[in-house]
Amino acid sequence: MIDPKQNILLRYLSVAAFILVICFAIQRKAGKTIFVEGRYWKEKATATKIEDIIVEPNRGNILAQDGRLMASSIPQYYLYLDFKADGFKIDTFRHYLPQLSKALSAKLKNKSAADYASHLMKGYKSGSRHFLISPIKVSYTDLKEIKTYPFLRMNTNKSGFHTRAMMQRKKPFGSLASRTIGDIYGEADKGGKNGIELAYDSLLRGTPGTSTRQRVRGRWEKIINEKPIDGMDIRTTIDIEIQDITENALTEKLKEIDAESGTAVVMEVKTGEVKAITNIARIQPGVYAETKNHAVADEIEPGSTFKVASMMAAIDDGVVKPDDEVDTGNGIYFYAGARMTDHNWNHGGYHVITAKEAIWNSSNIGVAKLILKAYEKEPQKYVDKLYEMGLNEAVDLGIPGAGRPKIKHPIQNKNAWSRTSLPWMSFGYETQIPPIYTLMFFNAIANDGKMIKPIFVKEICQNGNTVETFKTETVRSSICSGKTLDIIRDMLVGVVEYGTGKAVKSEHIKIAGKTGTAQIASGGVYRGSGHQVSFCGYFPADDPKYSCIVVIRRPSSKFYPSGGTMSGGVFKNIAEQIYAHSLTLPISDLAPDSLHIHTPIVLNGNYKETERVLDELDVAFDDNQEKSDWVRTDIEPDKVELKDLKCIENLVPQVVGMGARDATYLLESAGLRVQINGKGRVSSQSIKGGTKVTKGRTVVLTLK
Repeated sequence: MIDPKQNILLRYLSVAAFILVICFAIQRKAGKTIFVEGRYWKEKATATKIEDIIVEPNRGNILAQDGRLMASSIPQYYLYLDFKADGFKIDTFRHYLPQLSKALSAKLKNKSAADYASHLMKGYKSGSRHFLISPIKVSYTDLKEIKTYPFLRMNTNKSGFHTRAMMQRKKPFGSLASRTIGDIYGEADKGGKNGIELAYDSLLRGTPGTSTRQRVRGRWEKIINEKPIDGMDIRTTIDIEIQDITENALTEKLKEIDAESGTAVVMEVKTGEVKAITNIARIQPGVYAETKNHAVADEIEPGSTFKVASMMAAIDDGVVKPDDEVDTGNGIYFYAGARMTDHNWNHGGYHVITAKEAIWNSSNIGVAKLILKAYEKEPQKYVDKLYEMGLNEAVDLGIPGAGRPKIKHPIQNKNAWSRTSLPWMSFGYETQIPPIYTLMFFNAIANDGKMIKPIFVKEICQNGNTVETFKTETVRSSICSGKTLDIIRDMLVGVVEYGTGKAVKSEHIKIAGKTGTAQIASGGVYRGSGHQVSFCGYFPADDPKYSCIVVIRRPSSKFYPSGGTMSGGVFKNIAEQIYAHSLTLPISDLAPDSLHIHTPIVLNGNYKETERVLDELDVAFDDNQEKSDWVRTDIEPDKVELKDLKCIENLVPQVVGMGARDATYLLESAGLRVQINGKGRVSSQSIKGGTKVTKGRTVVLTLK
């Protein structure tokens, strides 16, 4: 007989020997896999893995000053089928094909159900692994719906359904400030094309990451190796309301006078922040849209708005006084063989006027004669003074393609200087100044002589945190003496009160500014090329908050070109609407509303909660409640009356006049089910209050 102890030991040895054999087999197999078959398996793994795939970051947003989106990247999706997916079954596909085709046709509306069925069967016969269901891209919301369609609702391994995301740049406010915001190249967010999109492209585009695509259990899985860093957000200075006011006012006028194009910019006087900028052009008869950024890019002759700079230079140099007289004759003047006219030459001219009246009435001859008298022998002093005032100063506006002012000098640009240069420059010809620079000059007049740079961007943000803030930059601490500034300001008020800007005068807000009307040169010839009309100024004149420039190019020849009635009309419209938009009145000044109900509407409901709220709001009430936890309310002109609302066991509660929460609680406590339709308070219940309760019955509540 075998000793039990020896038997147990034998068994242990057998098990141990078996384990050793297994371990040896595993080691042998592992060694073979590593050293003998290693190369084969490495190649096999590589064949099911694609490494270092670029993961594009989300492009940053461009925001208005209050944080509202002005440009954002929105994903759009292409839809595909993989007809060689591991779990794909043709019988299942054929079964669901009619339903799927019908659903796709109803949703995408580009093909009939029969066409979709034929199209998808062609894809199956081709054996494609990446078959495009439709050329139409869909939104994320639509994609969620499409994923519920027959066949497509199955898992990817069985249906082969997959998508490809494409990022598209959207502007929620459409054309508002569109050219300043800019565009990008292509739907795949390849980079900025113009405007802020281009200027801040390196910050907006972010940093790409990398991923690996690994085939696992018959389908491709994406594994992120390095996360992408999303682009930063750019918060602009644009005020959506002011931008909307500006664009609408300009577009209406362009349509009215059938003009070729127009530009308008509104700037905050103290900060230089551009609150609105619009560039509208006619793209077909009667149709206008945002085009080239004329306000920033155009190097144009400013016309009569430049007379203000000429007058400022002469007054500040002490060679002209506002009451100095000048004889403009009958409105026609010849100098160095060239003919100069005033706008009223065909009505006999202005004859003898003062320097300030030359500005009020925008007299070319008056300003030219004053400047000739002061600087004819030393024209460089005139141009040097303009330079000293900062009119030739180019600033970095942060907008690609921006122009710069060009004011020629009689010594530095000797070959371009002629005898007629000085008088013609004095009223805005033979110089090139982008509208934004003209505005910068007038803004300095409004800003107590301090010239500041226009800015379009307030800050750069990352994940809601401010990375960089842009502050006001000073171009010139003073463009002239305080005495000169006061004289010029009075002249600009006079333009609107007595001169060519009378059409700009408002009953609601005091405006100061200067009109401008200039012929447009074409091939060096002015005659017959149309006109450019403008108005530049600020408001309110006695306490400037905003400066603004409006430039309109080539109004229809059916209308007499006028900076006052055309551009000035737009300016006035903008100023009055901004003023009305920002207008606030003290409550004490407002007349009482005779229809106002002093006692608030109080719903029927829980007694304690109702009492607590009325106490908190200090609303007077009479408590006629007895024992119930629930009350109904009667609203009196000066108080709320709380009356007992009894809930009797086994009877349906009366919940009309309650909110949904209290009504549901009472009915469900009574053993009833509740279905709610509508919003507000209960206006009716399908089972009347006081009816005997049938447990489990459904009460339909209508809320209004």
